[in-house]
Amino acid sequence: MRNRHSRRQSGSVAEINMTPLIDMVFILLIFFIVTTSFVKETGVDVSRPSAKTAVKKELANIMVAITASGEIHMDGRVIDRRAVRANVERMHAENPEGAVIIQADKDAKTGILIEVMDQARLAGVANVSIAAERQ
Repeated sequence: MRNRHSRRQSGSVAEINMTPLIDMVFILLIFFIVTTSFVKETGVDVSRPSAKTAVKKELANIMVAITASGEIHMDGRVIDRRAVRANVERMHAENPEGAVIIQADKDAKTGILIEVMDQARLAGVANVSIAAERQ
């Protein structure tokens, strides 16, 4: 009888230490939050034209909006035409894989749209698209 009792006391019970596992989960969570790229909205609603061939773009991180009155919006603020290139260069440096999507109002002037597209390409972004509603 004494033998049984001494075995229970001398044998160690296997316990799992959860602290390192919880630490790893939090480290992974922080890593994924930091490396996630968020879509930046332009901060203005535009009435986009419709197109039958419109396709959805996944890597669209640089959004430029052109209103019907000709105002250019980026990052929720109105910018001058001459500042488009500098802003696109800055945002492209933050996310080199991102594309430029221009959300032009259907009543916006074509000249402003072409000028914004040209400034985006001069900033070093080859993937410049115009947003449209799918019919």
